[in-house]
Amino acid sequence: MRITPLRLAVLAGLLSAASAPVLADQWQDVQQRKELRCATFADVPPFAAPDPKSREMVGFDVDLCNALAKQLGVKAAVTPVSVEARVPEVKMGRVDVTVANLAYTLSRAEQIQFSHPYYLAKEMLAVKASDPGTKKADFKGKRLSSTKGSTSELSIKLNGSEPVTFQDTGSAYMAVQQNKSVGMVANTMTITKLVNQSKTPGAVELKMIQEPMVLQPIGVGMKKDEPVLLTKVNEALLALDKAGEIDRLWNKWLGPNTEYKMVREEKVVPLAELHFTPIP
Repeated sequence: MRITPLRLAVLAGLLSAASAPVLADQWQDVQQRKELRCATFADVPPFAAPDPKSREMVGFDVDLCNALAKQLGVKAAVTPVSVEARVPEVKMGRVDVTVANLAYTLSRAEQIQFSHPYYLAKEMLAVKASDPGTKKADFKGKRLSSTKGSTSELSIKLNGSEPVTFQDTGSAYMAVQQNKSVGMVANTMTITKLVNQSKTPGAVELKMIQEPMVLQPIGVGMKKDEPVLLTKVNEALLALDKAGEIDRLWNKWLGPNTEYKMVREEKVVPLAELHFTPIP
């Protein structure tokens, strides 16, 4: 059969269309399903864990998923995942979003996209209350304990301090109590609890250095190349923050009247407006 220029052009067009990537629209899928598939921790209270009585998932991240879905005009379907699966599940499209205390890191940002942060997690340093040090630079070159392979350990190295690592935070805490390290590093929540614990009879009292070792913006994780979903989630987070809903949920699970006694000081802002050094 003789191939005319017209037929050749049509054939080229068909081949081009067949080889072009299919551009998915996850936001359209969410609308059609009328459901936002949301990954949370499987068992990390107070963010997400099964309620002992009802066995339903409860926690700050679960409530935020529901609030986010409601703001978007759909229902939330919460899927508990392991810590390691938070990025892969959303990357592979098995869930629409991950709301699981997910910190922005350079390696994660290569795999998925992040919403505006809705709070800043901090790696904090606790030392003996009698220690004259008041800022992290005062502990450069000093032995500081943490859990092995954690962001806490990385922050110790970034500070020019010497990490002394353990499998759990309890052991890192005891290292300070037993003079094996001059301080320990963990997230704000853990450090707050351990500083309070150190005030019991028989323990060496600790204090928290107010300057964070590392700042980690926490946002909603989504599959890359989904600009509409990203825009919708960012708009919803800004609206929830403006209405005071994120503060309300924070205070319910993590605030001053809880055992964690944490104050949410930041507001939802674009990641580019934050002054921080991303970790690898």
